[in-house]
Amino acid sequence: MVPGDIRDFLSAPVWRALDVDDQGRVLAGCDAPGTFQLVEVDGDGSPTWLTDLPGGCSGRYLPGERRVVVEHDQDGDERSQLSLLDLDQPLPWPVGPAGLQPLVRDPRYLHLLVGVRAGQVVYATNRRNGVDFDAVIRDLKTGAERELYSQGGMVEEVALSPSGERAILSLVGKRPMSEQLLLVDPIGALARELTEADLPAQHLFAAFSGPTRLVLTTDRDREHTVVADLDLASGTWRELVSRPGLDVSGHLSPASSRLLLRVNRGGRAEIELHDLGGERAPFPVAIPAAGWTGAPTLPSPVWAPSGRWATISFSSPTVPGDALRLDAFTGAVTTVASSQGTFGAIGLTEPTLHEVPSPAGRPIPCWVYAPTSPPAQLAGSAVVLAHGGPESQSVASFNPVIQGLAAAGHTVLVPNVRGSTGYGRSWYSADDGRRRLDAVADLEAIHGWLPGFGLDPCRAALWGGSYGGYLVLAGLAFQPQLWAAGVDIVGISSLVSFLRHTSGYRRAAREREYGSLEADLDFLERASPLSRVDSIRAPLFMIHGANDPRVPLSEAEQLARRLAERHVECHLLVYPDEGHGLARRRNRLDAYPRALEFLARHLSA
Repeated sequence: MVPGDIRDFLSAPVWRALDVDDQGRVLAGCDAPGTFQLVEVDGDGSPTWLTDLPGGCSGRYLPGERRVVVEHDQDGDERSQLSLLDLDQPLPWPVGPAGLQPLVRDPRYLHLLVGVRAGQVVYATNRRNGVDFDAVIRDLKTGAERELYSQGGMVEEVALSPSGERAILSLVGKRPMSEQLLLVDPIGALARELTEADLPAQHLFAAFSGPTRLVLTTDRDREHTVVADLDLASGTWRELVSRPGLDVSGHLSPASSRLLLRVNRGGRAEIELHDLGGERAPFPVAIPAAGWTGAPTLPSPVWAPSGRWATISFSSPTVPGDALRLDAFTGAVTTVASSQGTFGAIGLTEPTLHEVPSPAGRPIPCWVYAPTSPPAQLAGSAVVLAHGGPESQSVASFNPVIQGLAAAGHTVLVPNVRGSTGYGRSWYSADDGRRRLDAVADLEAIHGWLPGFGLDPCRAALWGGSYGGYLVLAGLAFQPQLWAAGVDIVGISSLVSFLRHTSGYRRAAREREYGSLEADLDFLERASPLSRVDSIRAPLFMIHGANDPRVPLSEAEQLARRLAERHVECHLLVYPDEGHGLARRRNRLDAYPRALEFLARHLSA
């Protein structure tokens, strides 16, 4: 096979499975037009393109109807609006904005789709004060709305009981990487705490399994996540499914009879189907290859209202993204929309998983992607790619940048440094607050490991986006003798100015992870790359969206100005129609090849 160009990898269409109805039709997202648009795939695999909107979108079927709730924003500003799409309307497909019926619109605020029921939509919005996220149920026939919750905080998930008379709410907790569970019973009453706000525990994917019982994913009082049962009447917790030393997550079918389980085995997913009635033993669900499904990088599985079908979004290092449909009766998996075979004879690289010794005494998991056919001048060069989050995980899924870097001739190292999920509570909490620089120290450990892998430590660069961008800048600022170059995408240059200028609704959630301006200002200043800008000497390439509501453009601009004053090479690309990252293919095709050319100049022998 011949090595590919990063443009080949960036141009590959990616599919995501968003929903499935009782007839087995899958609502999918595909970015072939340049941004993610909605596509309906019939039971026989025939696609119908539904939307042609200016920006990307997602959606869910309304149960029992031929209508879709569409969530969309403007130029990456993340102020999501909700619309209805009538699939029986006599219009040519796909439809533009005029083909959507406004449902919940106010461009000043966010409206996040968190649930659908027959004739109802459940969404979270910050329209009350711009900061807190309330939960609202809207009746689609009358337009009437009922507040589920408006007592402060950020609602993330909502689960309604089968009767619709009570609700479970998941709110961002006070501790890093935690959620609080609240019960609203009956709907409209004051919410009652099921777990404490400052409890250091995750509570995810909660669903009613009966009038007074929940099934959810949690690491309450545990190192790793399990699937558990919570009796609302007695407050009793009971473990249902676990795997020693591994994180598992579960998604309960609407009839509460089946559980779709994912086992996280070091960043590779294993899927199982469990019969909670005990009539059938759990059995593995075959996915196309060794890869990944679900959070944190892909949409979570979704069940059809009847529980007959479920959708799964799948990716692997060599598969950009497929939409799968699971038949829960037979266990058969069908690929309804495939990206496999996209690259033909172009060479792709599969990673190997390694453990890098670290100052923490616990090894750093690290994927290594070997170059497919390195030119002589780049042989031995290394690019360390840091994921965002920090509460996230680099997994065995497709990344066009990684494949492009490897095809260009670099060895790409993709670590899960301290703060990463997927390896238990002690690892993902090891960088909280004033331990932030411990994660930066992991970069130094990875650099020290390069010679043992046959790589030149003098030709090593950092690449990362969002929090990964912070790690890039911190590596250049705190370890200037180690890194030959850096590529920062929507990264944080100052933890202080970031917290002061990020969107109001994000500040509280981010302070729980990084530390507060009130209590930790001295440390936040010390841990900011901008405070060490005089130490930065490596050339830097930065990419940012003008509409970024998370990490404002000012984070890149202030660093670029300071580096220019010191005559340090710095390139800043700003895209006026982007937010937190590059969602549009045309912008990725412009930015990333230029970033690779930058690295080739600075990492050549």
